Amino acid sequence: MGYRILETEDVAGYLRERGHWGTDEPEVREVSDGNMNRVFLVTATDGTLGLAVKQALPWVRVAGPSWPMSPERADAEARAYEQVAKVAPDKIPAIHGYDSDNYALVMEDMSDLEVLRTILNEGGTYGPDTSRRIGEFVAQLSFATSDFGMPSAERKALIAASVSPELCKITEDVVLSEPYVEHEHNHWHPGLDDLAAAFRSDPRLRTEVAELRHLFMTGAQALLHGDLHTGSIMVGTREGAPVVRVFDPEFSFVGPIGFDLGLYWANTLVSAARADALGVEGDHGDQLRLSWDAFRAEFRRLWPTRVDTFFDDAFLDRFLDRVWTESLGFAGAEIVRRIIGFAHLTDLTTLPDPVPASRRALLLGRELIVRRAELTSPEDVEALLR
Repeated sequence: MGYRILETEDVAGYLRERGHWGTDEPEVREVSDGNMNRVFLVTATDGTLGLAVKQALPWVRVAGPSWPMSPERADAEARAYEQVAKVAPDKIPAIHGYDSDNYALVMEDMSDLEVLRTILNEGGTYGPDTSRRIGEFVAQLSFATSDFGMPSAERKALIAASVSPELCKITEDVVLSEPYVEHEHNHWHPGLDDLAAAFRSDPRLRTEVAELRHLFMTGAQALLHGDLHTGSIMVGTREGAPVVRVFDPEFSFVGPIGFDLGLYWANTLVSAARADALGVEGDHGDQLRLSWDAFRAEFRRLWPTRVDTFFDDAFLDRFLDRVWTESLGFAGAEIVRRIIGFAHLTDLTTLPDPVPASRRALLLGRELIVRRAELTSPEDVEALLR
């Protein structure tokens, strides 16, 4: 039949065609709120949880046809879910099917859960398990798809299949170059004019970001989520137990492990800045340490299963030190772009006065980039927050 863009009235029939729904007539509503895709929730008439349908459009959803974008990004998302399902199925939504002709994923309905960023912006906390599970998620996916956890021939095939030049170029530009030059995508609060200008004219900062950009472009260590932030994590409780679900891995590709950790850390540090600005007590300042400790512990737990024992324990120590340092740099770059680049964070923009917290976060971002080699522990980063 070829690619067709689904509308609300098409979804029930589409699911029946694909064998995902019976004869009863469900309620279908569009709940798209991201930048890129359309999402529909399909629920039974008795209100029980149903299915979600996510379709990649041939353009950026919020911009329309004026910003074309290949819908093949959905292939990358489906591949990422397939890989994660092998090693961390409890940390992603259940996937019921992928339609490569229409670039549509059918997955579990997560409407009983809530986006982590929404919870934090409303004054909530992370809870005891969220960051630990995110650290484990990154470790489990990255180990399994690295040269430590995957035979060489399979790794090469994964790298080839996961090449995503269009979406990687977005990250290379939006995160790792545009905020440091004059660019039409950049915008910021007028109260940050001086810092935005200073960052663009800071040769040390630009050189360090160039190094991070080159690492992002060449460091094919493991399969990444590629866009791991508090807006791509849903949390809640089911049957009395905490639930964490990571979703939207459409920017997935094989790259440096520290990029996923860094993006998550950037968001936790900005949420801490928001909490501090509002005088909200909670666990915001602990999340970098919790996720790093969990990542490191899970990577070490998996280490004895490595496929190449030439990599010894001393090498592992060195490797993890390098991942830590690179993660800090990527965290700093993500903070900077979320304040003076493209696609700002509501954590800051919804503050009554976003300028003081934004300034502190920007300066923290610079420190993480240029001093990443000096910051050897979570305690060193926590000291910068005080």
